[in-house]
Amino acid sequence: MDRPDIPLNALRTFEATARQGSFTNAAVELRVTQAAVSHQIARLEDLLGFQLFHRTRGGLLLTAEARLLLPVLSTSFDRIGGLLDRFQGRRFEETLNLGVVTTFATGWLLRRLGEFEHLHPEIRIRIYTNNNRVSIAQEGLDAAIRFGEGRWPGLEAKPLMTAPLTPLCAPLVAARLEGKTSLHKQRLLRSYRSDEWPLWFSKAGMAAPLLEGPIFDSSVAMADLVTDGYGIALLPFRMFESRLAAGSLVRCFEEEITTGRYWITRLTTKEHSPAYDLFENWLIDAASSPEPEQETEPQPMKQ
Repeated sequence: MDRPDIPLNALRTFEATARQGSFTNAAVELRVTQAAVSHQIARLEDLLGFQLFHRTRGGLLLTAEARLLLPVLSTSFDRIGGLLDRFQGRRFEETLNLGVVTTFATGWLLRRLGEFEHLHPEIRIRIYTNNNRVSIAQEGLDAAIRFGEGRWPGLEAKPLMTAPLTPLCAPLVAARLEGKTSLHKQRLLRSYRSDEWPLWFSKAGMAAPLLEGPIFDSSVAMADLVTDGYGIALLPFRMFESRLAAGSLVRCFEEEITTGRYWITRLTTKEHSPAYDLFENWLIDAASSPEPEQETEPQPMKQ
């Protein structure tokens, strides 16, 4: 098969530009000037004999030909990069880049990751935490663990575990509570998912109070605040088992709600690697295994 005489650098520039959606972002990724990106794209279009982008006020749109070319290039560059990563330090390795919502990373994954690394020392896992907003393609990730309902366009999603929410607070705050009705007098921390507290109060058979104050995008941030006695937060208690076992956090009441679960997600257009399959299988098995028993079992407050 004859191979076209197309400069590899021009193809790489096109792939980065198409993935990033702009010359500016591609220039940042490639560490060149925007003019250099524009020059490479113009050169590639001239060599190919067709246009790659439509320039619009809303940004760059791929032409029909570019949409055919992009997945082939992305897969090829990913495979090249993945193979080169294996030879870091003159030792055959494979690296998986994983985006993980911070709550799951700190509350569950990181303290179990040593088990996988012991089983597969040839596979390195790089963790990039986020607040549940992540783009696998733009950030060059192999997969992302996120919270939600499991429906993301262009992604394959496999369930890991549910994450029931229940009110958690510091012991001193819990001691002031006199039943669920006293929650109306407490500072209730809220996340950007505005339906959580109303759903919990409905489950408890009560009307939700008017919620005011800051809106948080991190369960970890809310847990830090309530651990210090700054109010009460609806939190996925499975992600804070160590604090519950230590007694720095307690469950206020028995009621809990489920608004989603954790999933491992990956691009449907990207091929599985042997290393990814090993990690995904281990992760799903570990997530479905019974939790190890804690030395002390924190009990919810009596109504």
